[in-house]
Amino acid sequence: MVYTLSGVRFPTVPSVYKSNGFSSNGDRRNANISVFLKRHSLSRKILAEKTSFDSESRPSTVAASGKVLVPGTQSDSSSSSTDQFEFTETAPENSQASTDVDSSTMEHGSQIKTENDDVEPSSDLTGSVEERDFASSLQLQEGGKLEESKTLNTSEETIIDESDRIRERGIPPPGRGQKIYEIDPLLTNYRQHLDYRYSQYKKMREAIDKYEGGLEAFSRGYEKMGFTRITYREWAPGAQSAALIGDFNNWDANADIMTRNEFGVWEIFLPNNVDGSPAIPHGSRVKIRMDTPSGVKDSIPAWINYSLQLPDEIPYNGIYYDPPKEERYIFQHARPKKPKSLRIYESHIGMSSPEPKINSYVNFRDEVLPRIKKLGYNAVQIMAIQEHSYYASFGYHVTNFFAPSSRFGTPDDLKSLIDKAHELGIVVLMDIVHSHASNNTLDGLNMFDGTDSCYFHSGARGYHWMWDSRLFNYGNWEVLRYLLSNARWWLDEFKFDGFRFDGVTSMMYTHHGLSVGFTGNYKEYFGLTTDVDAVVYLMLVNDLIHGLFPDAITIGEDVSGMPAFCIPVQDGGVGFDYRLHMAIADKWIELLKKRDEDWRVGDIVHTLTNRRWLEKCVSYAESHDQALVGDKTIAFWLMDKDMYDFMALDRPSTPLIDRGIALHKMIRLVTMGLGGEGYLNFMGNEFGHPEWIDFPRAEQHLSDGSVIPGNQFSYDKCRRRFDLGDAEYLRYHGLQEFDRAMQHLEDKYEFMTSEHQFISRKDEGDRMIVFERGNLVFVFNFHWTKSYSDYRIGCLKPGKYKVALDSDDPLFGGFGRIDHNAEYFTFEGWYDDRPRSIMVYAPSRTAVVYALVDKEVAVVEEVAVEEEEVAVVVEEE
Repeated sequence: MVYTLSGVRFPTVPSVYKSNGFSSNGDRRNANISVFLKRHSLSRKILAEKTSFDSESRPSTVAASGKVLVPGTQSDSSSSSTDQFEFTETAPENSQASTDVDSSTMEHGSQIKTENDDVEPSSDLTGSVEERDFASSLQLQEGGKLEESKTLNTSEETIIDESDRIRERGIPPPGRGQKIYEIDPLLTNYRQHLDYRYSQYKKMREAIDKYEGGLEAFSRGYEKMGFTRITYREWAPGAQSAALIGDFNNWDANADIMTRNEFGVWEIFLPNNVDGSPAIPHGSRVKIRMDTPSGVKDSIPAWINYSLQLPDEIPYNGIYYDPPKEERYIFQHARPKKPKSLRIYESHIGMSSPEPKINSYVNFRDEVLPRIKKLGYNAVQIMAIQEHSYYASFGYHVTNFFAPSSRFGTPDDLKSLIDKAHELGIVVLMDIVHSHASNNTLDGLNMFDGTDSCYFHSGARGYHWMWDSRLFNYGNWEVLRYLLSNARWWLDEFKFDGFRFDGVTSMMYTHHGLSVGFTGNYKEYFGLTTDVDAVVYLMLVNDLIHGLFPDAITIGEDVSGMPAFCIPVQDGGVGFDYRLHMAIADKWIELLKKRDEDWRVGDIVHTLTNRRWLEKCVSYAESHDQALVGDKTIAFWLMDKDMYDFMALDRPSTPLIDRGIALHKMIRLVTMGLGGEGYLNFMGNEFGHPEWIDFPRAEQHLSDGSVIPGNQFSYDKCRRRFDLGDAEYLRYHGLQEFDRAMQHLEDKYEFMTSEHQFISRKDEGDRMIVFERGNLVFVFNFHWTKSYSDYRIGCLKPGKYKVALDSDDPLFGGFGRIDHNAEYFTFEGWYDDRPRSIMVYAPSRTAVVYALVDKEVAVVEEVAVEEEEVAVVVEEE
C-alpha cells in the first residue's frame, strides 16, 4: 500500500493527442424520447481547430527539449528555469495519462525537478487570456447579455448579486499553524507530523494561488468544466477520443467530436443555432462517448447538474438542465444569521411524508419546514441531496455530485425549499458526501474514462470493501478542483448554509477506521496510517467555505477523535466548526440493552462530556443510523411491541410504556444538556417514531446460496408518521411536546453555549445527576422507584429559582408530581463543592430544570439602565 506521507501529488502532463473520432457510430438510440417533451433537430458547425485553450497564455509542449512550461508562462524563452517542468521522457500518445504523481516520481517514470523540490501542478483552466475570452463569449448569449439571478428580500433588504460579493471576498492567507501547540501541549510530541501536514497545506495553497488565481477562482471549476451553454468540457485523461451525444444529435457519435488539450481535458464549442435557439434544448439527454482502454464507454458528464431515471430504465441519464428564464427560481430571502447554538433537525426529503411514497421538495417546503419551525429547531440538515441511483443507500452512494436528486423534483424546486427555510429563519445544512463515490460505472464516476484512476486511487487503495464504493485521490489536482468546486456550487448556486461532511474518519486514515478501536492515544492519529492528502483537502475545503461564506457551518462526522479537528486551519487545525459526538448514541444503545439497575450515572456523564477542549460538538441521542432496519430507535428499545397497543390515552398504560416515556425524555434532555454545543434529532424521533426505516427492496440471493427476503418494494416503513406525533389522543404527542419544550428552553436560556458548566453530583446510590449550565440547574433522578423529597442540590448563584422545564408535566405524558408555582431560595454554605444550595423534590425517572429568576430580573433592569443612559447621551448631543 502506498502511503500519502510521501508528499502532495500533482498531475502529469500528457502529450498532445488529437482525436480522430470514432470508427463506428456505436450505440444508436431512438431519439424520439424527450424528458421534457421537447425535440429539436440541429445542424451545427463544430469548431474543432481553435479552442479556448489556444490562447497565448496557455501552457505549451516543447517536444524537442522535453520541457513543458508550467501554467501561466508564455514561451520557453521567457520562462525561468525554476518555473519549468522537466521530463526525461514524454508520455506516449496512447498512455492512460495518469494524474497521480508522487512528490518526486511519476507513475510512468518521468522525473520532475522543481524549485525547492516542490511538485508543480500542470493543469490550468483559468489562464488570464482564456478567462477573458470565456467571459466575453458568455456575454454573446441572450442578446449580448448573460442573465444573473438578482433577488429581493421581502424585508426590503436587497440581495444584489450575492455571488459577485462572494467573489470579492478574499480568502485569508495561511497562518503559521502553531497555535494548536498552545491549545494542546501534548501535540508538541507530534510536531514533526503536524508541521509536515501544515507545510503540505501551505504548498497546496501557494500552488493554487500561483497557477489558478487562488482558491476562490479554483473553486469555480463549474464555470469552465461541464456545460457552460457555449462549451462542454470534461477531464478524461484516459480517453483516446471523445464525442458529445444525446437527443439533440440523435446519439450520433460522429456529429459532435471533441478535441483534447495536453492536460486530458476534452472540449467542444456549442454555439447557438442559426435561429438563435440553444444548441442543446433544455431537457435533452446527454452523455459523453469515449474510446477508452476498456473499450467504448458512454458516461454521464461528471459535472452534470441534473440526472434522471426514465421509466423502464435502470441507469440514470444525464439531463441538460437550462430552463427558460421565466422558469428559473429567483431567491427572495437573505440567509439567516449563523445561530449561536445549533439545533439541527436531520431530514430526508423522500421519506418525509406520512404517506407511503417518495415525498417532494415542494411538499417538504410546504408541510415539513413549518413543523420544524414550530418545534423550535433553527437548522435543517438534509440528507440524500446529491444524486444517487440506489435509493436505499440513504444518499451515501453518490453518482452525480453536482446534481440534486431528481426523485424529489427539479433543482429549482430545491431552491424554493431553501428560500422558504430562510424566510422562516432556518439555516439549511447539506449532508455532503466527499468521502467516497458510488461503484456504478453506467451512471457514476467509477471508470469514467475507462480507467480506475481517473478520480480515484487505482487498485485496492481506491476501493472501500465494506461500503462497496470508490475512494477519491485527494492528492490529484483535478480531483481537488472537482471537490472544492462541488462544495462551492451548493453554497453559491443553491444557497445552502453549510455542510455535514459524511465519513470523515474514513477519509483521514488509510485503514478508514475499519476494525480499529480508537483509544485516544495520539499515536493513532499521527502516523503512516494517516492520509495526509485527505486531511489537507479537508483543510482546504474548510478554508474555502469559511473564507467565502463567513457564516457557513461545517460539521465533520468523525468517530476517531482526531485532535485539533475543530481548531481553525490558520492555527494548525483541520478547520471544522463542530464534530459529531458519535459515541453518545452508541452509549445509549449499550445501556438500553441492560437493566436499569446496571446503569452507571458516572459512565453516562463521562460519555457526554468526553470531548476535546475548545472543540465544539453536536450531540445526539440517536440519528438516522439508529433508525435503520436491523436496529431499533430508542423508543422501540424502551417500549418494544407495547407501542402498537398502549399508546392511546384512553387505554391503560403498562409499566413498559411508563418507563419508556419517562426515560425517552430524560435521555434526550441530558444529551442536550451535557453533550455539546449543538444538538441533532432525526425527524420523527422527537415523538418516538415507532418503527425502523426499511427502504423498498427486492429479494437478494447471496453467493453462499442464502436469501435475504425483500419487502415487495414497499414504502410502508420508508416514511415518517407525523400524524402520530400530532394526535393529541396518543402518548406520542406528549413526547413531541417535550422535545419542543427542550428546543425553546435552549432558545431562551442559551445554556448549550454557556461557558459556565459544572457537574456537582454523580451519585451512583441515588442514581442522581446534578449539573449547572449557564443560569440553569439540571436535576436528573434515574432511579426506577425512589423519589426524594427535600433533596439538597448545590448551586453557584444566589437568589430565587423556579421550574423552567419538568419532564413529569402531564403535558409531556408525566404524572404531574412537581408544583410549578413553587419557589426555591438558596441557602448559604458549601455543598457538593458549590457555595450555595436549594432543596427540591426529585421524583423517580424525572428530569427538572431550575432557572435563576433573580438573574433574569437583573439582566432586564441592566438593559433598561443602559438604554436610558444611551437616550441621555443622544439628548445631550
